[in-house]
Amino acid sequence: MGSKVIIFSIIIVSLFMCLSYAEEVKVMVKSVTSIAKTDENFICATLDWWPHNKCDYNQCPWENAGILNLDLDNKILANAIKAFKSLRIRVGGSLQDQVVYKVGKHSKKCPQFKLKHEGLFGFSRGCLPMERWDRLNNLFNQTGAHVTFSLNALAGRKRAKPDDEAGKKLQDSDDAAMPLMVGKWDHRNAYDLMEYTASKGYKIDSYELGNELCGSGESVRVEAVPYGKDMITLKKMIKRLYPNPTTRPKLLGPAGFYDEEWFKTFLQTSGPNVVDGLTHHIYNLGAGVDPTLINKIQDPYFLDEVAETYKSVLTSAELYGPWAGAWVGESGGAYNSGGRTVSHAFVNGFWYLDQLGMTSTFNHKAFCRQALIGGNYALLNTTTFIPNPDYYGALLWHRLMGKKVLGATHGGSPYLRAYAHCSKKTEGISVLLINMSNSTKFEVSVVNYLNLYPQESELMNENGNEGLGVREEYHLTPENGNILSDVVLLNGTPLKLTESEDIPAINPVVVDASLPIAVAPDSIVFATLRGFRAPACA
Repeated sequence: MGSKVIIFSIIIVSLFMCLSYAEEVKVMVKSVTSIAKTDENFICATLDWWPHNKCDYNQCPWENAGILNLDLDNKILANAIKAFKSLRIRVGGSLQDQVVYKVGKHSKKCPQFKLKHEGLFGFSRGCLPMERWDRLNNLFNQTGAHVTFSLNALAGRKRAKPDDEAGKKLQDSDDAAMPLMVGKWDHRNAYDLMEYTASKGYKIDSYELGNELCGSGESVRVEAVPYGKDMITLKKMIKRLYPNPTTRPKLLGPAGFYDEEWFKTFLQTSGPNVVDGLTHHIYNLGAGVDPTLINKIQDPYFLDEVAETYKSVLTSAELYGPWAGAWVGESGGAYNSGGRTVSHAFVNGFWYLDQLGMTSTFNHKAFCRQALIGGNYALLNTTTFIPNPDYYGALLWHRLMGKKVLGATHGGSPYLRAYAHCSKKTEGISVLLINMSNSTKFEVSVVNYLNLYPQESELMNENGNEGLGVREEYHLTPENGNILSDVVLLNGTPLKLTESEDIPAINPVVVDASLPIAVAPDSIVFATLRGFRAPACA
């Protein structure tokens, strides 16, 4: 009987040890030199043109969240943008190349988007009235948004016919099934909109031309040489309308999926100092209807696959357009409006924040999340406007992670992701730790690796983190441990709007910096180490 009690006790103790198991990890931060640099406003979100009847997989998740029907007077919407103080917003999307601007003498009609089987993405042409543009800019001005407006690049263009030169070339290529748009870009309507915008004093951070027309395109495509020439034209328009270089909007493009040869030809055609930002799109999680979507988001090996694309875009920029920084101009993770139960839930933060960390290490200047509102992948709930978990992850990144990116590595589990930046507004560094494991807790020590002076690093490792003072930590976890929850906890307390519909205070817990950072299973941690001496951040 006694031996059975002993064996039972051993089993209980063993189970307890397994349940409370913590893996000790040292994250080495290379503090002497930075490895990349982002824009001050790295976080970006999109507003899209989709009407209420945009449907995928027998659901219509856009409702009244498109550019033309969004409630611009919604208080939560304004407060959500205002909380960033300088949120970058991209106005654009799949239907933008069918939008007419109701301004000037070159736009006589103002059609509404309607379902049209033979239309691009299943819709007819639509129109932006200036009354709506005024109201949008009023919202942007009140909230301090930095606006990118993406222009219609197909005005004046028509599909190549089989018997013309471009059509014959298309039939002989591998892209014979993909419609090619030919002809000269008619920029007059775009010019009228830009002239109106400038005359009103509306602040535009950047203009962009076309949406997903590069490479093989998504619905139709444009070849790199004529697109490059169009960008030269657009740059001249910007310089004419905005003569002051200090307030002149930047020019971005091509706003599509990366194709090495197309990007190369486009940059060589447009030439030096025309394009300011090389924008590309990422939907690396596949279709929103994919039943394995939740597994992909938690698989570090799968998430790493897109790193090659980020590296390739950066290489193209460095080789053929060193004057243009790389941007992720649109990314919602899963295409066709995202996953119904996954893309707005806590678990999506594993993908989203990991992408922010990864792109920053590849010297990308901005990352535009599809969408601020609309679809299943929005930062705000499409009907209630209440922030989803990724909104708070984006807000914490924006407030804590500075422009300078530091190398951060560890030899532990791949399910622990680690990124480090110089802190945005304080001394020291801020780190992002993502625990994708549902069972392992990590005890993380952040070690100052003086990459130019390895002997001093060894000495610092022996002394630990003494003298660092206190550390500010922000632990994000899902409500009730359910990673499919739309409610996120900050340091154990649900983040909910105040009674006045303001974004709640985002306050850290203060911890002795000599202690390791405890990263619970299925959690995300931001931490600011003010006493961490990083020469790169001086």
